[in-house]
Amino acid sequence: MPIHVSHFPPATSKWNKIEHRMFCHITQNWRGRPLVSHEVIVNLIAAVTTRTGLKIRAELDRGTYPSGIKVTEAEFQLLHLKPKEFHGDWNYALLPKRKTK
Repeated sequence: MPIHVSHFPPATSKWNKIEHRMFCHITQNWRGRPLVSHEVIVNLIAAVTTRTGLKIRAELDRGTYPSGIKVTEAEFQLLHLKPKEFHGDWNYALLPKRKTK
């Protein structure tokens, strides 16, 4: 199954339409409430709805992920990346491994 990847350039998250539309509602919902735990924060975010019917689904990911892992050049060369026509350096598909005969 191909995996399609699209990166936002640095400092452009404000142009993410979903984040832009919902962030004001999130901050209104938790205004004046002590954000004392991850559970409280996630529940407050998940409780947000708008008059037009938009809802947020939020859940806490308790997974641990190692930091500082670097992909070697040899590992990178094994990937089958297909750049998109528009800004292929930021938008591409990771395709299944090529079958060797």
